[in-house]
Amino acid sequence: MDVSERIASVFTAAGPRPELAEHLAVFEPLIGSWSLVVQNFSEDGTVHTTDGEWHFGWALDGRALTDVWISPARASRTDADGEWGMSLRFYDPQLGAFRSTWLGPGRGWVIPFVGRPTEDGFALEGDKNGTRLRWIFSELTADSFSWRAEETSPGANEPFVRQRFQARRETTTLNR
Repeated sequence: MDVSERIASVFTAAGPRPELAEHLAVFEPLIGSWSLVVQNFSEDGTVHTTDGEWHFGWALDGRALTDVWISPARASRTDADGEWGMSLRFYDPQLGAFRSTWLGPGRGWVIPFVGRPTEDGFALEGDKNGTRLRWIFSELTADSFSWRAEETSPGANEPFVRQRFQARRETTTLNR
């Protein structure tokens, strides 16, 4: 077994730990691979649309959920540009909520969030350089979900939607 296989085998898990299953159930619909339509919104009103991919799985002995987000998708890249990032999410019983950290090495971003279930998904809230961030997973079904990134700058009354994703489950890969 090479080092990549060894890291993958100790990092990934087949499912959540039984004692955490109730708390981690909010993430169950995400497990698998997804194709994305990614919309990036600029303050001047322009919208840049591209594709992406998002892969979710259990990690760290079933104590957490991890994901890898890639945009543009690997199949449509013409060069090395784009973003790869990873999040790790776990339930914190003392907080009564989820902790989540986004790692975006291409831009040097490390953003901690606190997450809670919503009526139709869950929302993560954090702060980056004084800008309030809210990342919302909604409309979760077995085959699709929506995601949006809201930013509220200091002194602003309303959030600005920075990104929207429409996700469709990939059926060409083993999802569970």
